[in-house]
Amino acid sequence: MNFRRICGFCGSNMGTNVAYRDAAVALGRLLAARRIELVYGGGNVGLMGVLADTILEGGGRVIGVIPESLMAKEVGHRGLTELRVVNSMHERKALMSDLSDGFIAMPGGFGTFEEFCEVITWSQLGIHSKPCGLLNVEGFYDSLLALFDHAVGEGFLREENRRLVLQAREPETLLEKMAAFVPSPAEKWIWKVER
Repeated sequence: MNFRRICGFCGSNMGTNVAYRDAAVALGRLLAARRIELVYGGGNVGLMGVLADTILEGGGRVIGVIPESLMAKEVGHRGLTELRVVNSMHERKALMSDLSDGFIAMPGGFGTFEEFCEVITWSQLGIHSKPCGLLNVEGFYDSLLALFDHAVGEGFLREENRRLVLQAREPETLLEKMAAFVPSPAEKWIWKVER
């Protein structure tokens, strides 16, 4: 699969480990070198700002999508290729999804977790068939991945849907996994009622 645009979910903070910033720079350089555009939340702070700035510095294109209510709080990035201001978080996420060919979540907080889990849910439901990957920098997402595995073991998550979550510790490896990802027809949500 050739990507035109990747949606990036990441923190509006830098985190405590310099490896998170380094990973944002590495991902940004990789996307710029491969001429893959970034779609992201539109802020110029934290890891999201580092990722966007790195791509722009590398001659790449970046589309930001931000609700009017967050323009001041997240400090909307004024130097992007394109900044789309929308009315709500729901509109933001829908537009980011529509514009993108795949999704990568870097380290972040509740917003990053929620955005990633929503696009995974949409994949499980068959709303889209785009690859979804976690950039698991320094094992940041190990506990979340263990929770997903626990949900499989407890009968709340089907193994084929668990496989929808791709992960790697390095940006290039993750992008390769995403490019090779082809969901099978079985990897769709099946309504099942236990009697």
